[in-house]
Amino acid sequence: MELQILNYYLSSEKMNNIESLCRLTEVVETAGTDIAPTYAEYVQLAFAIATDCGEAGREFFHRLCRLSAKYQHEHAERIFSNALIKQHGDIHLGTVFHLSEMAGIEFPKEKQINNHMGTVGTVNSALPSHTHAHTYPNKANEEETEDACEPEELLKGSEPRQPLPTFPMADWPLLLQRIMSYGSTDAQYDVLLLGSLTALGASMERYVRCPYAGKFQSPCLQTFIIAPPASGKGILSHIRLLIEPIHDQIRQQTEEQMKAYLREKVTYEMMGKERAKVDPPQKPLNKMFLISGNNTGTGILQNIMDADGTGFICETEADTISTAIGSDYGNWSHTLRQAFDHDRLAYNRRTNQEYREVKKSFLSVLLSGTPAQVKPLIPSSENGLFSRQLFYYMYGIRTWINQFDQDERDLEAIFTDIGLEWQKNLEFLKEHGIHTLRLTDEQKQEFNQHFSNLFNRSDIANGSEMSSSVARLAVNICRIMAEVATLRTLESSQPYQWQNVNEPSFTPDIEIPDDNIQDNIIPRWDITITPEDFKAVMGLVTPLYRHATHILSFLPSTEVSHRANADRDAFFESLGNEFTRAQILKQAEEMEIKPNTALTWLKRLVKRKAITNVDGNGTYARVCVCA
Repeated sequence: MELQILNYYLSSEKMNNIESLCRLTEVVETAGTDIAPTYAEYVQLAFAIATDCGEAGREFFHRLCRLSAKYQHEHAERIFSNALIKQHGDIHLGTVFHLSEMAGIEFPKEKQINNHMGTVGTVNSALPSHTHAHTYPNKANEEETEDACEPEELLKGSEPRQPLPTFPMADWPLLLQRIMSYGSTDAQYDVLLLGSLTALGASMERYVRCPYAGKFQSPCLQTFIIAPPASGKGILSHIRLLIEPIHDQIRQQTEEQMKAYLREKVTYEMMGKERAKVDPPQKPLNKMFLISGNNTGTGILQNIMDADGTGFICETEADTISTAIGSDYGNWSHTLRQAFDHDRLAYNRRTNQEYREVKKSFLSVLLSGTPAQVKPLIPSSENGLFSRQLFYYMYGIRTWINQFDQDERDLEAIFTDIGLEWQKNLEFLKEHGIHTLRLTDEQKQEFNQHFSNLFNRSDIANGSEMSSSVARLAVNICRIMAEVATLRTLESSQPYQWQNVNEPSFTPDIEIPDDNIQDNIIPRWDITITPEDFKAVMGLVTPLYRHATHILSFLPSTEVSHRANADRDAFFESLGNEFTRAQILKQAEEMEIKPNTALTWLKRLVKRKAITNVDGNGTYARVCVCA
């Protein structure tokens, strides 16, 4: 009799889940919304339905998946069958409601309340409706928070409670200072600095480099400025003008080559039988430096290859790219990941059996967009694109700014003039060959210690989610150092007169033979970075890390329960290396963080052994990692 009652209860429970899933599917189909646009969400959808609805949920899984342009019936069948076999017990039907909410689907409250189970440990409870940093709780998270009176706090909107830092004041090279001077706020100074470093570094490409991680790194950066609408990020539109003269020169040369080709083609076609004795004229490559974001993955690849591996994408609206190449099934992300590492790029077309490749790639990217444009471009922190980006978050405007109280200056003309001056300096630089940054032993030691501490800090606040970002931030910082050192040296009156030790200069590469130096045959040069410039670039590390942790909160969680990344990082950084429970509660009050949220963070970190209880009586210390 007891077994019959249990079977009846289980069958009733499954029926309730199927009814909830049926109602949910109808709402999603009516809206016509793809609730699982990424592969990770697609798999979670399968496990959630399979766990609570079993085989009866297969039909609804297909109905939900069919709303995606990438839907394939056979593949969906395999995914769901696999989910039925493996049975992830910690993913339930509430995940489906969560995915729907993230996609913008709205439900009547009674449908949420009647949903039988949201996640493990939340039977008959309404699903959360937060708009910031949603995740999927599991049993481990439930155990971690069992002593807390309420769950960890989630924030609404796109801005963190604790202010994100701006870059420290520094005596940057004169060219950078000149560009930054046209900003009107600290945030605009910062984005002009990042934008100009990205644009100027793109033009240096293979001619400037630094040795790091077993290979030479060129100053090719991928920078993403995120800000609410009308927050001042439009100043970035002038950055494109810095390298337009370079692009225009390349396009003019390409057009002249095309005209010559057309003339040769006409002559060739008029030769009659004599054509068999000569080779036909070759159509010139369609070279450019500025690559349009309104493109396809293959189109971008072709543009890069035509330009011998170089290029710069500069778009003030990130959705221009995510929309235009969203149908390329990952080509965009794949190309960016390879280009970041200067890897070989290639593609093969069945038409005419065309195969093309470039051995080294030097692509730089500068994007700006709103918080809502982050996820369509970077759907997950795990796809490798997130960790390669330099992020900067600008706050929305809070007070009206008088736009008439400005000097009558034409910024487009000013930035164009700066671009023309830079073009001349760049040609001078390229004439002398390759320039390599050489750090001193003391600088290398300081660099390693700084990033070792940051790596430990990121583990405290975000676990492994930020580990790859910290590692690649180090690569980007080395690239920026090479660029800043080059700009500083170019300020010298005679930068290649290396015997003059009174001002920064390039020196012959350590491997150049003495005879070549005496004959003034020097194709490679070494650069050193001044202590002041080294300090200035290292000053960018912590702010860039903090901004990246905030952007991480816009993406689906991969590891931890609930996230407020930037605030959590600021919280533990303010406590120092050793602190008491009382200090935790006091600091939480000062930073307007709920006490139970802070204690939840602490308990999770103790369990992960990132923080240890020193005396068992409420005194805690970080578990430090030495360089």
